Amino acid sequence: MPPRRFLAAALAVAVITTVAGTSTTAAAPPQPPVTTLNPISSSFADAFADPSIIQGRDGYWYAYATSDPLVANGPFGLMHMARTKDFSSWEYLGTVFNDTTKPAWAAPGSFFWAPDIRYFGGRYVMYFTVTDTLANPGGDPAIGVATAPTPAGPWTATDGPVVAPKPDGNGGYFGTIDPAMLTAADGKRYLYTGGFYGGISVTELSPDGLHSVGTPTQVTVGDRYEGSYVVYRDGWYYLMGSSMNCCAGPTTGYSVFAGRSRSPRGPFVDQDGASLNESRVGGTTVITQNGNKWIGPGHHAFITDAAGQDHIVYHAIDRGTPWLTDPFGINRRPMLIDRIDWIDGWPRTRAGLGPSDTPQPAPATGSAAGINSTDPAGGLRGATRQAGDSLGGPTASISGAATTRQSAPGGSLRVDADVRLGSSFTTVLGGSVVATVSATKVSIVAGGRTGSAPLPADFNRTGWNKLSVQVSGTTVTARLNDAGLGDVYAEAQLAVPGLKVRSAPVSWLGSAEVDNLTVRAVADPVRRLAAVPEAGKLLAGDEFDGNGLGAGWTWVRPDSKAVVADGKLSWPLQNTDLVGSGNNAGLLFHDTPAGDRWIAETKLHLDVGEGDIRNYQQAGMIAYLNDNDFARLGDVSIWRTRQTEFGRELVARADGATSYGGAAIGRPAPTMWMRLAYHRNAAGEHVYRAGTSVDGVNWTWGASWVLPAGVTPKLGLYAHGDQTGVNPPPVATFDYLRFYTSK
Repeated sequence: MPPRRFLAAALAVAVITTVAGTSTTAAAPPQPPVTTLNPISSSFADAFADPSIIQGRDGYWYAYATSDPLVANGPFGLMHMARTKDFSSWEYLGTVFNDTTKPAWAAPGSFFWAPDIRYFGGRYVMYFTVTDTLANPGGDPAIGVATAPTPAGPWTATDGPVVAPKPDGNGGYFGTIDPAMLTAADGKRYLYTGGFYGGISVTELSPDGLHSVGTPTQVTVGDRYEGSYVVYRDGWYYLMGSSMNCCAGPTTGYSVFAGRSRSPRGPFVDQDGASLNESRVGGTTVITQNGNKWIGPGHHAFITDAAGQDHIVYHAIDRGTPWLTDPFGINRRPMLIDRIDWIDGWPRTRAGLGPSDTPQPAPATGSAAGINSTDPAGGLRGATRQAGDSLGGPTASISGAATTRQSAPGGSLRVDADVRLGSSFTTVLGGSVVATVSATKVSIVAGGRTGSAPLPADFNRTGWNKLSVQVSGTTVTARLNDAGLGDVYAEAQLAVPGLKVRSAPVSWLGSAEVDNLTVRAVADPVRRLAAVPEAGKLLAGDEFDGNGLGAGWTWVRPDSKAVVADGKLSWPLQNTDLVGSGNNAGLLFHDTPAGDRWIAETKLHLDVGEGDIRNYQQAGMIAYLNDNDFARLGDVSIWRTRQTEFGRELVARADGATSYGGAAIGRPAPTMWMRLAYHRNAAGEHVYRAGTSVDGVNWTWGASWVLPAGVTPKLGLYAHGDQTGVNPPPVATFDYLRFYTSK
């Protein structure tokens, strides 16, 4: 629609708004805020792993999880379903499949993992992992797909995988797991699949979403990411994936990282421009553990609430009760939810604070302006109540003009609805912001400016889609997509300096059927990262500027090959390790400062090449109680990748068996700086948070590990790793070890 016709539409609706405004009633008093407390699945399950979530046409939010038992000694089930109206109480709905309805092509005993839920084409579509197929029994994972008329089922699986098993050329199969679907602005549907073995790839789907077509594109390197999820925001596609081990009990360091691209096929790069698909792998932290009771947060999904606030839904492990069954059995992975803040263009959980363990504001549901979101006609003037269908319930039919009976708040405002569109449909906020879905595009007019985005040529306007119009500060966004899960058919965005939206009824012009209508003030955005540790006054350390080690050093299993010369400590990597039962590696410790808070820092040069296998050459810093209880931060070769790992080992079973896991952080480089920020928490436990830098100035702060109260751990350096194929071994060169006060 040309701008002149936009303005005419705006004027017409503004007149309606003015007339209606003379008889509007006062808004209903605000309701007490609803809060959530992690884990949000505790009322019906101890484990609800790999969650995905969608708002159904009936207004409920439906969550789905992998096939682990819900409780100790419970059945595995064939993926689980639950729902909520407001995130404060949940109802368990049973399993997705039973033995009769599960995919006929799955091998007996196959597991069903990681459901990904979507809505398009008038039905609910679920993608999921099948761990073993009848074609090659024994471990050939593939991706299945099922459809249902309602979000609670019944689910009908297709007669074959949507993504077939992928042979690795060595008699095995790559990890074709963890699907995530995206409808992109080019009108095509894409499926992201894969994991540590083989990396994540994106495959185009047929329009009905049930078949893969074309050639897959690999978007992440192997050995780093799984559990992908992709959202579109402000012109960027954000690929997020989980890293490290999901299921190492009390040493699980799972975390989520992101890269972005202008294309759904990538390449995806992080905030520093590092690729997710190269040996020295990149990734900007979305969520990682923070030292409270939650560890291993990951395998997530995103939702946007009625106030425009994004939330991350994920699983994590309570480090105090990590097992659903016996140690080294099934991990207890309940479902959690937290706020996502977009800071400098990147998604951060609670502005970088990570998983919450105290009450938090629940996602906003329901509507202001006198509207019952699931029966919207009663709150609208000029709309007709329709019976709707058995799934969605009553709807509002708009033909010509309609307006809310009550005024919407002024300022930042969001209008969100499921819609079936006529030839043209216009939404007006505050009498001055006009958003129109025409036959070919989504357009905005505000403050004398215009913006638009084209719709795909085959866009189906007669089916149910999600339409949101939002004013946040001086930015106006109009977005049309499948179901509000980060997908997009078209998003128009317009910056209008000085824009002020007054309190007025929301108005519509044109034709549409509307359901799940919400009108709400936009959540206040958080734009600054939470505070991170900062180094203050230098307390102690060693610059390695003498003829040997300075005062304060002690060894565990001395290594005579570690030499101080030319202002550096040079230490050839030992062909050994601390993990497991070996415990024969050398460790070099320095006295730590007095007090309950400080930062240790070292500068490390370690060249372990790129792209080849050097498991697990590494060097860095270590916080150490004994050979079976430590946390170490290192630059490490993990198969063909180079990563920065903050690992943890502890005794996990009464017979002395140990568990080891790690959290990734930052991007490695041949020369890098490392920090461990130490503090003692209220329980007397020793908390270490890892930070890394590639220039010594700009720091990336990541995961925290907690060591038990009592004896204060030692702090020092290590240089370990298998030397297979490398002679002489690489040399770790440390420029110094310093201790600072922590601001």
